[in-house]
Amino acid sequence: MRAVVQRVTRASVTVDGDVVGAIEAGVLVLLGVAADDTADDGAWLVDKITKQRIFEDGDGRMSRSLVEAEGEALVVSQFTLLASTRKGTKPSWHRAAPPESAVPLYEEFVQRLEGILGRPVATGRFGAMMEVSLVNDGPVTLVLDSRLRE
Repeated sequence: MRAVVQRVTRASVTVDGDVVGAIEAGVLVLLGVAADDTADDGAWLVDKITKQRIFEDGDGRMSRSLVEAEGEALVVSQFTLLASTRKGTKPSWHRAAPPESAVPLYEEFVQRLEGILGRPVATGRFGAMMEVSLVNDGPVTLVLDSRLRE
């Protein structure tokens, strides 16, 4: 799994003119599920996201995690994060998982995140054309990949 994690002051997802997910301060997670991903990839990624010390403490230093900051989370599926651009100018999506295997892993990822945060996690709508709005805080943006485990 590959994720782009952005610290935000607010973020929302709109589908067909309706806001389907919105948060205040926390993280926006753009999540790409690869064809060979497993539940272990999602568990590792959720753990990594919730423990990153990217939120400021009282002294203005980034020393608090999402959990410690009591931040919210918005998770948006984004298969384009798995694009291969090796050949030519048209990206290939062959690395991305098909919906029948991606949806259960995406849903399990959201459930794990909810379990750690102890509250509901906002989401987009899997497979829909979405408009994502955000105010990046910092800006702080991380790219995490369960294959690299960095």
